[in-house]
Amino acid sequence: MPLGHLGINVGDLVAAHTYYDALMPLLDYEPLVHDDTQFAYRPSNGKVGTFLFFYPAESSGYSRAHPGLQHLAFMVPTRAAVDRVHTWAAARGDEVVHTPQEFPQYPPPYYATFWTDPDGIMLEAVCHKNV
Repeated sequence: MPLGHLGINVGDLVAAHTYYDALMPLLDYEPLVHDDTQFAYRPSNGKVGTFLFFYPAESSGYSRAHPGLQHLAFMVPTRAAVDRVHTWAAARGDEVVHTPQEFPQYPPPYYATFWTDPDGIMLEAVCHKNV
């Protein structure tokens, strides 16, 4: 069974909501809920997948090197979708960890890009197809 949902704490709920509202449609996610205490997305078109909930953090200091979340990977249907997400993140000035490329150390085909969100959470868009 797929993972049901993830809860992610963010440093600035309003800023994170603005960021993810722009990003999530590129990853085939749609808004689920939004109020003063949280916002969330679900896979579009009834796809099976993990719902993501975002909450305000009680303190700052996230690091993917510490225990906890290391990164989030989103599967996209084409390599062009990986490239579109990379273009979006780079145009925003997000830290790009890896430009779109093949990763031969992972089971092929594996074409991905990695970048960080405003809180420093590493995000990945990956396509497991040769198209």
